[in-house]
This record gives sequence, structure tokens and C-alpha cells, in this order.
Amino acid sequence: MNLKQIFNTTQPIIGVVHLLPLPTSARWGGSLSAIIDRAEQEAVALASGGVSSIIVENFFDAPFPKSRVDPAVVSAMTTIVSRLSALVSMPIGINVLRNDSLSAMAIASCTGAAFIRVNVLSGVMATDQGLIEGCAHELLRYRRELGSNVKIIADVLVKHAQPLSSSDITTAVQETIDRGLADAVILSGIATGSPPRLEDLKLAKTAAGSTPIIIGSGADFSNISNLMQFADGVIVSSSLKRQGKIENSIDPIRVSQFVEAMRQDLTSQSVQRAIDSMKIHS
Repeated sequence: MNLKQIFNTTQPIIGVVHLLPLPTSARWGGSLSAIIDRAEQEAVALASGGVSSIIVENFFDAPFPKSRVDPAVVSAMTTIVSRLSALVSMPIGINVLRNDSLSAMAIASCTGAAFIRVNVLSGVMATDQGLIEGCAHELLRYRRELGSNVKIIADVLVKHAQPLSSSDITTAVQETIDRGLADAVILSGIATGSPPRLEDLKLAKTAAGSTPIIIGSGADFSNISNLMQFADGVIVSSSLKRQGKIENSIDPIRVSQFVEAMRQDLTSQSVQRAIDSMKIHS
């Protein structure tokens, strides 16, 4: 997966648009227009703050089904993503929770989205939805049948879950890439808002080789410099919300702070590489 080609940067910042409860979910409020309005506001706030991309999730639909969502959810998300595509000029991703990868691929392929996030592509995870099995075989065949070039970014040992297959980071990363054929992999902490451990990121980066490693949770403007030592990009959500609370809407000031912290880190890395190069050649 060529990050520069997809995101126009080698270290993308992917902001999350958490959709309000969709039709048929437990907390569905009865107004699709209200959901669209908030999604549009958040997409604009993220875009104006300088993120590289957005990913749209049915986050507030919890409790989630473990696999296929209701057709109304697919229809609503397709409508919303189409609206956002016309509103912001940046790559858009799709995540249909908890693990409806086929619906995500269908939505992305029909709306021109660039990528999907898959919580469990390979292995078996014990979750609050029950046991979720990897879907790589079905998903890869479906992408081929659709004639789609949508990229698959897959979680490794996904948050809010315990593995029933290998819990070893190195093995899980290698199997997700080599056997699950993920285009990039995501490493998160144990829960939403929790960052991955640096030692886990380092192991994952080594195991992934040339395949990009994306931070999936817990990044904020104070820790992004450390986390990006062993990652190629970041998905960021909670720390961009007002007061840092997941239930609140996107705060444009927090978006700008995060993007600036990331840019300063990239500048520092570039300067250090130039210094190291001068030392080698002197």
C-alpha cells in the first residue's frame, strides 16, 4: 500500500467521523437528517484542521452485531458517505462495526471511498459481541468480484477483545499481512482512547516490513511524537473531541493542535535525518 499515492503524504492523519445512532440501532433517534448534519460538520472541522483523510464509522450503534448489519445501516452509511465525498476533497474510509467487512467494501466501492477498516481480518477474537472469526477469504474474493481497488486496513489484536488464536504481536502481524493479505495493519491499545505500547509498536513495525503500520487509538498532541517513531500513520478520534470526550463533537482547535504537533514531529525527523546523513559522509 503506497501511502503517498492514497493520502498524498507518507504519514497520514486519519480523523474519525463517529455517526450518531443509525436506523435500527438501539439508540436510533428517528432523524437521518440530524445524523447527516453532524457528520458534515465534523468532516468539515477535520478537513479545515488539516487532517489527511477521514474514516466514517457507525460508532454510536452499540451494541453491535458481530458480523452483518441491517440493510438500513448500509443504506444510511452509503447516503452519508456520498454526501461527505461531495463536501470534502480527501480520501474517505469506511468501518462498519463490529466486523461487517463485506458491507464496508460494498459501500466503499460504490461511493469511491479509498479504504476500509476491518477489526478482525485474521484469527479469532473473543469480544462483547461473541466470538468473531477472521473474514479474509470471503472479503478478498468479494473485492475481486466487485473489481474494486479499495484498500484493506486491518486491526491486529483489535481493542475491546481477547485473542483465541496467537497473542504474539509478531505472529499476528505477519499472519494478517501474509495470510490475510491486508494492505496495511492497525495497532491499538486495549480500549478506545488507549494508545498502543511502544514496545508493541516496535515489534509490529519490524514484523510488517514494508507494509504500513497505523496507530488505531490513544494518540494525542502530547504523545504522537513518541508513537510515530514506529508507525507510518495514525487514526485519531477521542483527543479531537471537545473536552477530549468521545461522546462530544469534533473540536476544530484540538484538530489544529494535533496536526501541528504531527508536523513539528515530521520536521524534527527530517532535520535529524539530514544531520545523521552529514555525519555519515563527513
